[in-house]
Amino acid sequence: MTMKASGPAAEWREIDRWDHGVGWLAHPEEEMQRASHALEADGEVWVVDPVDAVGIDELFAEFGDVAGVVLLLDRHTRDADEIANRHGVSVHVPRWMSGVAEEVDAPVEPLHAQLGDTEYGVHQVVDLPFWQEAALYGEETGTLVVPEALGTAGFFLSGTERLGVHPMLRLFPPKKLGRLSPERILVGHGEGVLDDATDALVDALGGSRSRAPSLYAKTAREFLPV
Repeated sequence: MTMKASGPAAEWREIDRWDHGVGWLAHPEEEMQRASHALEADGEVWVVDPVDAVGIDELFAEFGDVAGVVLLLDRHTRDADEIANRHGVSVHVPRWMSGVAEEVDAPVEPLHAQLGDTEYGVHQVVDLPFWQEAALYGEETGTLVVPEALGTAGFFLSGTERLGVHPMLRLFPPKKLGRLSPERILVGHGEGVLDDATDALVDALGGSRSRAPSLYAKTAREFLPV
């Protein structure tokens, strides 16, 4: 199993389908489990942190025309420009996020408190010199999209966790997300949490520090030579 594949995926796997969106793993075989999502709002599609794949436009078309591409993490430019250019739309980046527009070869528009005219609010999660991250939250659909601070890929999880805080944030988890009560949580690494999502979020944030040593020990065992 590779850590991170390269190039558009010839084969991809659908994940996280619900009435107003869907996700996909462009390279299901990779350990990083990079997940991308398409959110439907008022008959239009917003593509979030996408990794391109052959035939993925047909998945978007099930929900409507693409209105824009959204980047929620400064280092998740991924294939945003390719998809934006293909659909003739802009890449939307949180206005406070620096250094991202220069990495995107497509029109870029600043993302303010809301995602266009949709229900999705834009929430700052991390704002550090080496890490800038935002989340999307729609109260009407109960959908929370978190690209990196939370995840379900193996390297995020300790013990019986269904949702885990990123290893680098374990000691200082994004507690502000605890104010939200999502019905589903979509992440940038791994499949989303579609059942009892608020409970999973409370558990992830509340146990982040105490379970950090076991996660670090698991990671060390996996990477140490045998």
